[in-house]
Amino acid sequence: MAVPGAAARRLLALAPARSSRAFWSASWAGADPAAPSASSTSPDSNSSRKKKAPSGSGHHRLATVMDAVNERKLPPELRGRGNAVRSETDIVNVVEQRIWHSMEEGHFENLPGKGKPLNLASNPHADPAEDTLYRILSRNGCAPEWVELNKEIRGMIMGWRSALRKAWANRSEDDDSNWNDDCRVLREQIRQINDKVFRYNLIVPFGRQMFGLNWDKEVDKLK
Repeated sequence: MAVPGAAARRLLALAPARSSRAFWSASWAGADPAAPSASSTSPDSNSSRKKKAPSGSGHHRLATVMDAVNERKLPPELRGRGNAVRSETDIVNVVEQRIWHSMEEGHFENLPGKGKPLNLASNPHADPAEDTLYRILSRNGCAPEWVELNKEIRGMIMGWRSALRKAWANRSEDDDSNWNDDCRVLREQIRQINDKVFRYNLIVPFGRQMFGLNWDKEVDKLK
């Protein structure tokens, strides 16, 4: 909207007076007139202050939520213990206590299928893909590779220990030549067995690993 000429002249006349009053009032208060006042703070400065706010509160809230979620996963007997150590043993103890209480109350007396053979056609705790593969192998009279390798290793260990006992019984204190020859053969065989054990441990499911043979320990058993 256009400003009339008289009104414009009044504004121009008042502007110097207002600026001079602002200068003297600022100098009287001991402040720098060129410095921005608190009321004239720009939005950029406010946003920078917000950005500089510590971010620890967000991490604290996230940690609180995670603690609450983990707390709900625990059995009621272990909740609300603060910073107490919660180990797998604590959970196992709670499960055993519940089983014993259920047994005392007779909850296991009239279960469905009582007195009947278990259906072992499928394993509910196994991976569905692996369970299907094992059933196909079983129907065709085959077994997984690690099962066959386990049988082979156990047979080799039994034969090797039998040969070690025989060589130990035939050794002579006067002539160690035969014993030394048998030791070389047995050490080569134990190396082959341990190689198969290493391969077996690479393909076997977790928790079914096997230890190899140790020459010194096997000989100490015969002494």
